[in-house]
Amino acid sequence: MNTPAADGHNPLRRLTLADLRSKQGIKWRRYPEDVLPLWIADMDAVPPTAVVDAVNEALGRGDTGYPPFDPALAHAWDHFASLRWGWRVDPDRTLVVPSVLTGITETLKVITAPGDAVIVNSPGYGPHLNIIRGLGRHPVEVPLGPGHRIDLDALRAAFSDGAGGGRPGALLLCSPHNPTGTVHTAAELTAVAELAGEFGVRVLTNEIHAPLVPAGARHVPYLSVPGSDDAVSVFSASKGWHLSGFRGGLLAWGADSGPDMRRIPMDMLHELSGIGVIAQTAALNHGIGWLDDLLVGLDENRRLLAELLADHLPEVRHRQPEGTYLAWLDCRELNLGDDPAAAFLERSRVALTPGSEFGRGGEGHVRLNFATSPEILTDAVHRMAKVRDTPSR
Repeated sequence: MNTPAADGHNPLRRLTLADLRSKQGIKWRRYPEDVLPLWIADMDAVPPTAVVDAVNEALGRGDTGYPPFDPALAHAWDHFASLRWGWRVDPDRTLVVPSVLTGITETLKVITAPGDAVIVNSPGYGPHLNIIRGLGRHPVEVPLGPGHRIDLDALRAAFSDGAGGGRPGALLLCSPHNPTGTVHTAAELTAVAELAGEFGVRVLTNEIHAPLVPAGARHVPYLSVPGSDDAVSVFSASKGWHLSGFRGGLLAWGADSGPDMRRIPMDMLHELSGIGVIAQTAALNHGIGWLDDLLVGLDENRRLLAELLADHLPEVRHRQPEGTYLAWLDCRELNLGDDPAAAFLERSRVALTPGSEFGRGGEGHVRLNFATSPEILTDAVHRMAKVRDTPSR
């Protein structure tokens, strides 16, 4: 179905540590050079050749002005989604947005009202909570159930009264889930849609990690399940192809959401990155082989991390994520307090994301980004294992 990548095999093996330390982005610049950064959700990779060529060609012809309002990115998502998930994107029910978070913000403005409850699963992506509070809505954190799965009984309770936080206006769902890497099943999402329909709750899904689901699991677009006609989803190629610096996203919605989505102010479109749209369109149309090679490399790292933790940090409880390149590590048995990331940074010189950034249930946890070379991942876990013996500075 997909053409082989022209970039060789594992994209995570192409850059040396010296190459990575020469980068200007925040991942490799925030901390001193003796720290290994496995925190922010950036990959240690070079994007597909097709993306590099498309960006260089655009720069060469001076195509650096405001982007046109055309459906190229929507058609690219339709191409990718039809190949990957057997689902079609209707370009007439889409809107290109400057970023996924902008799309979430603008959507919540039109499908909820000030004071409404917006339900999220916890632990969950921290910026979602910030957006909800910033809009004057009330975030309601509903813990995930066993195995980091959606707890339908807990959702029902939250939908019934907004958990005491106002009218339950929306569910903001992360699919696949960040930070746990859970890939929601068709049955789970269908059950969510049934519940939402019963209580009149609108569903908004952040599917930015959707391309990062390897063989053995399957991403299900929320808009493909029954009962999603009043739902909205937001996609981006930024995580799947290491394009966070080329901002852009695509809102897509069900058949009944058009009147609401047409209320989003069009002046937002002047904030679009034309080069970002070009880069993401090229990735979706021509970078699928590269993505397949990446997924093989991520799967190798997923297994390697599990082995390294079992051998060197058996106190850390870890469930291998089904999707994403993020691992959610329960470090409470190490007795490092509520913020083990601080101890790993100070004593082991490894930067991880503190679990507290993911809301309720994050205490004593860290999120680790394993989208790096096996050598760096191995070094990082070896360093982390020394946290028991290394005194605080």
